[in-house]
Amino acid sequence: MARLSWLVCVGVLVACAGCKHGDTHAVQAPAQPAVVPAPATPLDVKKAELGGTTWDPQWDGVVEKAVPADLLSAQAARAVRMYCPRFAEETEAEKREFWAYTFQAIAAAEAGLNPTADVHHLQAPVNVVDPVTKRPARQEGLMQVKYEDAQRYGCDFDWEKDRALPVKDPSRTILDPERNLGCGVKIMENQIVTQGKPLVSRTSYWATLQPGTAGFRVFAKQMANVPASCGVRGRSRRTPPRTTVAGSQ
Repeated sequence: MARLSWLVCVGVLVACAGCKHGDTHAVQAPAQPAVVPAPATPLDVKKAELGGTTWDPQWDGVVEKAVPADLLSAQAARAVRMYCPRFAEETEAEKREFWAYTFQAIAAAEAGLNPTADVHHLQAPVNVVDPVTKRPARQEGLMQVKYEDAQRYGCDFDWEKDRALPVKDPSRTILDPERNLGCGVKIMENQIVTQGKPLVSRTSYWATLQPGTAGFRVFAKQMANVPASCGVRGRSRRTPPRTTVAGSQ
């Protein structure tokens, strides 16, 4: 009888150990989207030839990883049809490549690809004091973002740190390319998904996406070399795609 009781106890212990083992699962990190190097915009090619601030290929990865799922949707396909007719048929990686190229084109038109570019608005009603920095309102960085707008979109800037630093100081978080581009993605998501507007709109956040403006003409020229997967006829072949992106493994 004692032997039987001992065997039962051993069996129970083994079963419990098996339960614990079965409940233990390896925690896997979420899969990162594949990074596809985007082609260079005409301005990027020109500045590379002449010597100047160019688009850092690593910024492609910043944009592609920041793009949310709803900017890969059917709604997004309708919004960008003018520049990427085949967006709906593209792979996820190709869609993210298109967005990386588009943000490069906006940065070219808005900031000349200069991550520390800033614009001080002189005309009313935009000539106001920024409530965060206590300085005249400016649009800053690659995506030319204003602080009061960035707060509304939940952008990842360190307001206190930036307030204490000179306007052109590259260590200000609003001038950090990764944070600035991430903020731009949030603004674009709001325009296309929340507001249901197309990429190009007269009420776009960026003047460069508003038809009829001088900035829009610059943006339109930059969109001449969208990725081949977009299926645009007559796409420029003078600006070849990049072949490597640092840190994209």
